[in-house]
Amino acid sequence: MRFATRLLLVQLATVTAVVAVCALVFGWLGVRQLRAESEAAALNIARTVAEDPDVKALVAEFSADPGTPDAADLRGGPLQGVAADVAERTDALFVVITDDHGIRLAHPTEALLGEVVSTPFAEVMEGNEVVDWEVGTLGESARAKVPVYPEGGDVPVGEVSVGFERASVFDDLPALITTIAIAAIGGVALAALATLLLRRRFERLTLGLQPEELVALVQNQAAVLEGVGDGVIALDPDGVVRVCNEAAERMLALEAPVGRRFDDLPLPDAVRAAIRDGASGVEAVAGDRVLYLDTRPVRRDDRALGQVVVVRDRTDVEALAGRLETVRAMTEALRVQRHEFANRLHVASGLLDARRVDEARAFLGDLTERGAVDFAVPGLDRVPDPFLQSLIGAMAAAARERGVDLRISDDTFLLGEVAEAEDVAAILGNLVGNAVTAAVAAPAPAWVEIALLGDGDEVVLTVSDSGVGIIPAGSDPFAGVIAGAVGAEAAPETAQAVHGHGIGLPLSRDLARRRGGEVWLIDPGGDGAGAVFGARLPGALRAVDPAEPAVPVPEEEDA
Repeated sequence: MRFATRLLLVQLATVTAVVAVCALVFGWLGVRQLRAESEAAALNIARTVAEDPDVKALVAEFSADPGTPDAADLRGGPLQGVAADVAERTDALFVVITDDHGIRLAHPTEALLGEVVSTPFAEVMEGNEVVDWEVGTLGESARAKVPVYPEGGDVPVGEVSVGFERASVFDDLPALITTIAIAAIGGVALAALATLLLRRRFERLTLGLQPEELVALVQNQAAVLEGVGDGVIALDPDGVVRVCNEAAERMLALEAPVGRRFDDLPLPDAVRAAIRDGASGVEAVAGDRVLYLDTRPVRRDDRALGQVVVVRDRTDVEALAGRLETVRAMTEALRVQRHEFANRLHVASGLLDARRVDEARAFLGDLTERGAVDFAVPGLDRVPDPFLQSLIGAMAAAARERGVDLRISDDTFLLGEVAEAEDVAAILGNLVGNAVTAAVAAPAPAWVEIALLGDGDEVVLTVSDSGVGIIPAGSDPFAGVIAGAVGAEAAPETAQAVHGHGIGLPLSRDLARRRGGEVWLIDPGGDGAGAVFGARLPGALRAVDPAEPAVPVPEEEDA
């Protein structure tokens, strides 16, 4: 049996029991009231008869006679007439008048006149009024006995007894019981209706789920919400947060969001807009984290229950994608180097085959002096690290394809070798890529300048460009807007939401902060000047001991 049905039956049983008890109590009180009313009526009638002067005089006269009254005289006597008249007018069962010895002076049954009454009368003769239910010659009745006093005397000379038949006392009982029954049935009916409405409301609130199912649901929800790495936020139709697991609180930097309105939460505009619009598959930036938001509406039986937002942290994935992009660029640079080196070996081999040894020796000497590939990057000789040379050369080649010149600043001073190639490549590649995008969108000539400085084991680098500065002016390029970083300088139509435009700078800052460094905006630019960004990467440089002897180059042997 379903819980709602059991609840309905229990409520109905409870209400029925309460109504039954109330009906019994009211019935008992009604019976008592009817008894009390009949006793009071009998007492009042008896007092009235006992106060009649004629009754007092006649009863006192009979009591003064030591003999027994003659029944024949009593049948048509004045006391019998008074009693009969009162009984008729009040619908009483009987009106009995006796002397001080209990001899009936008036009685509905004339055959009993002149005889002693069947019920006790001594207490009345002591001057007390008696009200009780007794069984006499006329059956059970509610009766009242009142002493009769002579005029000017204080010693009873007789009594007046008035009684009402039991059946007549409870003439109104059926109507009373009917009224109570109707009220009881009405109460049970109202209770049943209220219980049905309550059951309907309960099932609507619980979506038809039973308590056992709700317990299992809560247990499963707790296990799922806290057992997954994704963040989960549930909003009701009014926009109030009803569920938010620890992962979502951590990713969005929220404190106790449950029970608060979504619009009141301190969320970035991009995140707020994505959730409010119910968008799916949206990437947004919150702090230094790149988040993937998936919003889904929740419905049950055509009823809107709100929406659920799944938040995934894509920071590490995007960082890995940036590193892979750097590896791809390095691979392309190596491919170019291999191709160029193979061409030069073909030239040297041809000169040797033609026995032009001197020209071949000169060609190889020039190749040894300038390296296998000439990247044609002004100032690249100021960067001694071969990794950085190759990386900057590959980025310069890609920039030239977009009409941008890449150069090394005269302030570059770098001693040592790169120890953390991946992080340096990811951060430098992102800053340069954004700078190239900004320079392309600005009037010619387009250029990007890199400055590298070594400070112990730290690498400090700056990237500037010929763009138009941060657009709009004063905006935070790290806030995760559509076009972040230097790419924010570009015209709106060139801005993209991913891959270096909007999330590249937060990713770069996150990578730098993980190793205790920082990425910041040095100059927002504007008025014909591009923006300048800086980065500091502790532990990214491995110092080279200047006292360490260089690897000797073997001398050429004479032919």
